[in-house]
Amino acid sequence: MTGLTRRQLLLATCAAAGTLATPWLSRRVLAASKPVVAALFCGHIDDNGFMQAGYQGFKKAMDQLALSGHYKDQVANETQAQMAALRELATHYKPDLLIAHGGQNTDAALAVAKEFPDIRLVITQGAVTASNLSSYDVRQEESAWLAGAYAALMTKTGVVAHQSGIRVPPGLRARASYAAGVKHANPEVKLLTNFSGNQDDIELAARVTQAQAKAGADIIYTMLNKGRSGTTQACRELGIKQIGNVIDWVAREPDVFIGSAWADVGIGVFQACKDLSENKFESGKIFKVGLQQPDAVRLIMAPDTPDVVRQRIAALQQDILSGKIEVEAEFNGPEFQI
Repeated sequence: MTGLTRRQLLLATCAAAGTLATPWLSRRVLAASKPVVAALFCGHIDDNGFMQAGYQGFKKAMDQLALSGHYKDQVANETQAQMAALRELATHYKPDLLIAHGGQNTDAALAVAKEFPDIRLVITQGAVTASNLSSYDVRQEESAWLAGAYAALMTKTGVVAHQSGIRVPPGLRARASYAAGVKHANPEVKLLTNFSGNQDDIELAARVTQAQAKAGADIIYTMLNKGRSGTTQACRELGIKQIGNVIDWVAREPDVFIGSAWADVGIGVFQACKDLSENKFESGKIFKVGLQQPDAVRLIMAPDTPDVVRQRIAALQQDILSGKIEVEAEFNGPEFQI
């Protein structure tokens, strides 16, 4: 590993000891001219969900672009912890771009942006700006809307459900959209919606699933991270179905998942890095991508989905793209409690 400075070797050693990590340092000579990107991932980068998708976008950027990268994960979804982690990344690496992955970081990122006015910041799945802060938003609510319509068209009991953990803006918007999709496709279908307070609690997710199934739900749309495995196992035992999000859960566990609201939130991370590397990054902007870019946002349906349902979903997608259907961002219905 020739050409590395003593400081870079020390950073590599320190990173190996904790969650402040620099995975590409051992494979690359980090030239001083390379822009530096630091990223925060609350939770775990191997959660088979939101954080892992963001990390994969970050890794892709480090592999393909002329950038040097550092990240920190396993940080609590709590504003003070997020602020401390962002400050650590900002002071330790002095990055050209600091990324906070997920709208739950909004308050922390806004505060840290003021403290470090010379560092450009990004919030993914965000909707805020500042003089040195931009948001990159993959509109997962559009695929969530289609997931709601799909659930309403596929249910046999007339009751469908939604599960999530923490009440962050992207999750709230996606829940509202899912509910609107259910109502649009079949106003007679009942919706049970729950935010349990934890994205990663497997046992809690299983208990919510059992309660929703007892209340009649035969399809559950989940927006969880590690906790999703609890829902999946409970669905398997109860003989009910699930619609996933972020990745293709139909391909991964076809015995349980009949659909997946694909939303590659890693694209926001990658695009912010790409814009930096190409000197196209703009502060104070909100960048959005949705159903018009199918590699970013789409609804995946099980192979045995009836043709009539596929045709209805295709028509509804066109109505969203044309503006005939406006995807709702707020939900005012009842909450399901266990």
